[in-house]
Amino acid sequence: MAGSSHGHTPAAWTGVIIAFIGFCVAGAFMVMNQPAGFWAGIGLTLLGAVVGGIMRMMGMGQPKSDHPVHQVTGDRAPAGARS
Repeated sequence: MAGSSHGHTPAAWTGVIIAFIGFCVAGAFMVMNQPAGFWAGIGLTLLGAVVGGIMRMMGMGQPKSDHPVHQVTGDRAPAGARS
């Protein structure tokens, strides 16, 4: 998607980084056969989603605006339509 800023926000980057760290922690503890550490890593992964959502609500995510691709209006004809 050329020209799109989808996912290039502080909220998205922070959420993904926290979730990735949690994934790595859970994987390491799973290999070491340590259930408590594994579940701590899963908790970190879920925390990434929560932190990203909170940051988005604080205005650090992509703003909700009408994207030109998703606009549906009666005053414009679809692409390729002949008048």
